[in-house]
Amino acid sequence: MDWSNVTTEDLIEALREVDWSSPPRPVPEFFSRFTIPRSYSKWNSRLKCNLYYYRTNYFIMIVFILGLGFFRKPLAIVAALLTALSIAFLNDSFAGTFNEKVTRTVRQFSPHLAAKMRPPLMPVIRGRPSSKRTIHMCGQPRWVFVLLSSAASFILWFVSSGLLSVLWAFAIGLLATLIHASFRTPNLKARLNTFREEFRAVWRNYSEL
Repeated sequence: MDWSNVTTEDLIEALREVDWSSPPRPVPEFFSRFTIPRSYSKWNSRLKCNLYYYRTNYFIMIVFILGLGFFRKPLAIVAALLTALSIAFLNDSFAGTFNEKVTRTVRQFSPHLAAKMRPPLMPVIRGRPSSKRTIHMCGQPRWVFVLLSSAASFILWFVSSGLLSVLWAFAIGLLATLIHASFRTPNLKARLNTFREEFRAVWRNYSEL
């Protein structure tokens, strides 16, 4: 895959739809080999490839840095977790997995309530959905949970007086991610993983026809 032809919008869309439930890459691999890119095009391609391949590692690293910044502020730590959760809800795979696990847990105590938490059925015309599939969580549109978790995290940030600290910690996390993604040399495993996930996406789209 030629990452130089991938736009920022394509990368964001891929990160939104890709499966985030996979475990992070091993630490020795994450800190294996670093080189300076030879040109801007090489740096641009490497940055997008690493952001996609090490996405789970970067997410954990940012959350860890946020946790270190608020070690003495429990409310700020909860606010950071809620902020991370609201961002994770934007990913289709995470939202679907979260909805499935919650529904399965509720079904053990109340099957009737679990039935109400199912997403509404979409009308099908000529074997295809009449509109783009909308992600639902616990019977409600995804944006409801994103809005609730974001509002709760904002209130906790305000109460804990840690908003300025989180901005600094988040900036440090983003800077560390940018530095690592810029200098970590993409390996053959990353390229093969990218091709495999591309094939899965194409096969999934084909099976939905």
